[in-house]
Amino acid sequence: MSGLSADLKGHAALITGSTSGIGLAMARALAACGADVMLNGLGDAGEIEAARAAIEADYGVRALYHGANMLKPDEIADLVSEPVKAFGRLDILVNNAGIQHVAKVEELPSEKWDAIIAINLTSAFHTTRHALPVMKRQGRGRIVNIASAHGLVASPYKSAYVAAKHGMVGLTKTVALEAAELGITCNAICPGYVKTPLVENQIDDTARERGISREEVIRDVMLHAQPTKKFVEYDHLNGLLLYLVSDAGASANGAAYPVEGGWTAA
Repeated sequence: MSGLSADLKGHAALITGSTSGIGLAMARALAACGADVMLNGLGDAGEIEAARAAIEADYGVRALYHGANMLKPDEIADLVSEPVKAFGRLDILVNNAGIQHVAKVEELPSEKWDAIIAINLTSAFHTTRHALPVMKRQGRGRIVNIASAHGLVASPYKSAYVAAKHGMVGLTKTVALEAAELGITCNAICPGYVKTPLVENQIDDTARERGISREEVIRDVMLHAQPTKKFVEYDHLNGLLLYLVSDAGASANGAAYPVEGGWTAA
């Protein structure tokens, strides 16, 4: 991360789905600005511990990890309570956890639909409902939902993901309206394609589904929608994140911000 900053010393952040990809990059960006962070997500235990320890070593903040299963409401409730116990507060909630499965509607397994809706949308409802009382007591809070360009427009073969991300945008607007007078904001960031581990898997799934090569998926399917013909970089998202969680972003509320190289401009 270079050239991005905000004063977040004394703040505590929870980022779901933050053991790799966008979530980990955002956790590091928040820590670089002084925030203590709570990581959450799946992955190899050793790699997760290395990522956690690196944040503390690199930025001199406290970084903890909670392995809550985002399919389980009771574990989500415990996840939200942990930064309050450990750091004494919760200032920033970033709902980033997500999964994907590419298939035609009639071929999408029902269990895949249920899991995508649960992790990509319903988990954000559960984290938010537990975080809001804490933020209300503090008189300040920032909730940032990582939606997607697919929260604004659709693509074929992604019915569950598109439905969940559209729902995330709707949830964002509702929470923003309910908390608007309480010093709490809620916004959504809607990235285009970022070359994360999730997208790497999606390239292979789409190639298999459409019977084309990886190179054709990248050129003709993914980046076809992005006028820049480039993947979105982590720093492009982190810059917006830091604005939204800072004092400068106090009047930004209930919006879904596209960061997708012009995909939804047409």
